[in-house]
Amino acid sequence: MAEGLGSRTLLILIILFMILVSLISFYNYTLIEKTLTTTPLKTITPISISSIEKTRFTLTREVFVKNEYPVLSPGPEWIDAAATYNPAVIYVNNTFYMFYRAQYRFHGTSVIMLAISRDGIHFNKTYKVVLYPTLLEEMNGGCEDPRIVVVNNTYYMTYTAYDGRNARLALARSKDLIHWEKLGVVFPNWTWSKSGAILPVKIYGKYIMYFGDSNIWIAYSTDMIHWVTSKDWIVLRPRPGYFDSKLVEPGPSPILTDQGILLIYNGADENNKYSVGWVLFSKDDPTKVIARCEEPILVPEYSWEINGQVPNVVFAMGLVIIGNKWYLYYGAADTYVGVAIGHIDLKIQGE
Repeated sequence: MAEGLGSRTLLILIILFMILVSLISFYNYTLIEKTLTTTPLKTITPISISSIEKTRFTLTREVFVKNEYPVLSPGPEWIDAAATYNPAVIYVNNTFYMFYRAQYRFHGTSVIMLAISRDGIHFNKTYKVVLYPTLLEEMNGGCEDPRIVVVNNTYYMTYTAYDGRNARLALARSKDLIHWEKLGVVFPNWTWSKSGAILPVKIYGKYIMYFGDSNIWIAYSTDMIHWVTSKDWIVLRPRPGYFDSKLVEPGPSPILTDQGILLIYNGADENNKYSVGWVLFSKDDPTKVIARCEEPILVPEYSWEINGQVPNVVFAMGLVIIGNKWYLYYGAADTYVGVAIGHIDLKIQGE
């Protein structure tokens, strides 16, 4: 009898132990799941669109048709005599405002100048320099590669402050697109940071910015001025064997769509050939890749994209969307500005 009671007691203890283990496992799983949904992911494994089952979004090279000739060219004299490239373009009051990087000689000091257009193809230079080196971080290198968004009737420009040795992401703002107030370097503790592409719509109470020119990182802000990031917060990496095998770098400002957050980005391969691709991030978790192109949507083809200050480069920087017509502006060979136009039916949110 006592032996039987001992066996039953042992059996009950085993069952209780198994229940306890199950409860602990469930608690740990719930804790991990909660952490992943409330904390920015630090690293994201690149995901290609072929591995996505529930996302129907795609964007192919056939969608965009390039203009055969540059829409902006250097010279013949003055500050932009050698190179005009890597523009931000914004559409206001039926006018395209192009802010382009200008150099008076190859590999010389860069300034940001303004050109305007009514149709998005034929641009007239204003010969106005809107941003030039004034900060210590800009001396001997200049102001490079602008990107512009508008938030609460204020225009914000991210650009690269280059001192000849280190590149640092910087910020400026304006009320009229003509007069700009520099706000300084965005990440003072980073000795190298570039290419800030801001989503001008808050996600869970915060603005987000994708930036970087090797990997792509994410940063957060509540006021568009003060940004928080970490060197661990990488959201996109190069892929061996692809057009972006060497580096990835944001292009125009991302857009919020019904499918997710679309970021058009630039990638370089081991031969330093630059092409343009895209990636789609989750609206619920802007660090999570839900789709990524297998092939680039723009590649160097024309002679003015292949030959120039830096050969074999198409580098997307500006995007204007009017209805279903997309104007994708890009720097070509670090010398010219080109545009590729596509008709895309995609629901844009936050407009």
